[in-house]
Amino acid sequence: MYILGISAFYHDSAACLVKDGEIIAAAQEERFTRKKQDMSFPAKSIEYCLEHAGIKGSDLDYVAFYDKPFIKFERILMTYMAYAPVGIRSFIKAMPLWIKQKLWIKEIIKKELDFEGKIIFPEHHESHAASAFLASPYQEAAFLTLDGVGEWTTTSYGVGKDNRIDILKEIHFPHSLGLLYSAFTYYTGFKVNSGEYKVMGLAPYGEPKYKDLIISELMDLKEDGSFKMNMKYFDYAAGLTMTNKKFDKLFGGPAREPESLLTPREMDFARSVQEVTEEVMLRMTRHIHKVTGQKNLVLAGGVALNCVGNGVVLREGPFENIWIQPAAGDAGGALGAALFVWYQVLGNSRVADGEKDFQKGSYLGPIFENGTNKKYFEENNIPYTFVKDEDIPEKVADLIAEENVVGWFQGRMEFGPRALGNRSIIGDARSPKMQETMNLKIKFRESFRPFAPTVIKERIGDYFEIDRESPYMLLVAQVKEELCTRMSDEQEKLFGLDKLNIVRSTIPAVTHVDYSARLQTVNKEDNPLYHQMISKFDEKYGCPVIINTSFNVRGEPIVCTPQDAYLCFMRTDMDYLIVGNYLIKKTDQKPLEKDTNWKEEFELD
Repeated sequence: MYILGISAFYHDSAACLVKDGEIIAAAQEERFTRKKQDMSFPAKSIEYCLEHAGIKGSDLDYVAFYDKPFIKFERILMTYMAYAPVGIRSFIKAMPLWIKQKLWIKEIIKKELDFEGKIIFPEHHESHAASAFLASPYQEAAFLTLDGVGEWTTTSYGVGKDNRIDILKEIHFPHSLGLLYSAFTYYTGFKVNSGEYKVMGLAPYGEPKYKDLIISELMDLKEDGSFKMNMKYFDYAAGLTMTNKKFDKLFGGPAREPESLLTPREMDFARSVQEVTEEVMLRMTRHIHKVTGQKNLVLAGGVALNCVGNGVVLREGPFENIWIQPAAGDAGGALGAALFVWYQVLGNSRVADGEKDFQKGSYLGPIFENGTNKKYFEENNIPYTFVKDEDIPEKVADLIAEENVVGWFQGRMEFGPRALGNRSIIGDARSPKMQETMNLKIKFRESFRPFAPTVIKERIGDYFEIDRESPYMLLVAQVKEELCTRMSDEQEKLFGLDKLNIVRSTIPAVTHVDYSARLQTVNKEDNPLYHQMISKFDEKYGCPVIINTSFNVRGEPIVCTPQDAYLCFMRTDMDYLIVGNYLIKKTDQKPLEKDTNWKEEFELD
């Protein structure tokens, strides 16, 4: 039985194919269209999923769409009515897309897929909860979903048991932790729905000066983590911006202009909203533990991508184990919707072993075999060296040790926003200059943004203060005390980004200003080649940790095809690219033709 899950029309459109309960393929539309956070109907993602299974749309048994469009439309209409006549410009802008497209999901699916079967519409947060629990390694768990907004729901919790999820409580729009974080993303001058990572990365440079003001003025936060927003300060309910003039007055001025100089004020805002988010998450999880009595917690929704908050919940919260859906945002809703149909609608049994999840390392996207790779390189006269399978780990380990930056393109593309060792840019975590080099010359992004380490499973505890795996780069942990170099009194007095280039540990390129790291762990089973390469690096150079950042530049989706990888490689200062068995050296390549405006285009995020 084949079940196709779809998310579309808001951001991060995606498709997922489940065969007899097994997740066999999943991908985000942006990877194929090269349009970041593409919200269009995921035609190319669906095409990939069907091709992977060798079937047509008419062969599908069920299609599941990740939310209920008519209920969402009801919420939008009722909200506009409640705020009328305020919001008329926003209303006029939103309605054509609803009338032409978003209300006609069934008809679009039937037409695009030549599908005449049953279409299921779980609620948005049911899809999130299903993606968290039904893909998790647990037979029983509490779940918590947090995002901007679905239909009406912005937050939900409940219990997953065997093959079912049951939502116990919800918080409804306009009261939203995700939208509070997005409001500060907007206010600090970053792009909503993509700049939240920047706020999280900027937070350690500031002080929580506004934390108390946020809790006292912007929200009414209860001990159990429930809250209400003070909407007199926000414009997102019916307007075209996140915040308003009252918000500006409360915090002493207007929002920062995008791309303008970052000041200590923005750093303090970032730290403050991050600490408020952590406080809310902690209160919620403590309450959920008390109510449900469960020892396991699973998380999904866009807020669950806040890996700093996740780390706090793991360290300070009451749950023994937590698991976060790797595609926690709306893309993962496609996966959750498909699993929801297989288990909850159709009643199929589910057996989890408590250790291994059903996500397959999230390596669920396209793979490109050597024949395809060779054909592309030879047709385009791209010089390469063929490296045997058994030689790849040592060859790449040596290149990294020589402080080369390497584009690593192997196996199936990852599903979710993180590169997990198949579409990655990698480098030497021991190099003090590597963070600045990769940020400014490779990624074309802000210098303050931290890089993640990948560490082999066997050596996690030697380098990080964490007692479990983090395969999906969704937990933050402290670097081991004995590996850290504490700042001098003089360095401690430095302000904000002045602290950026101070060496803090034996792995300075992945140690953030607060001595933390957003780590990925890799094991032999999920990604043997990546594990072998890092193991060889450890064997020869005494370090089981490398830098792993996503294979893209600012403003561009992660690469999907060998062509995407080569173009990204050539447009940056990467030194080497390895695609399957084909190693490409930058100095052997001819410059790209007609490419003069590319960097400027993608620097404007």
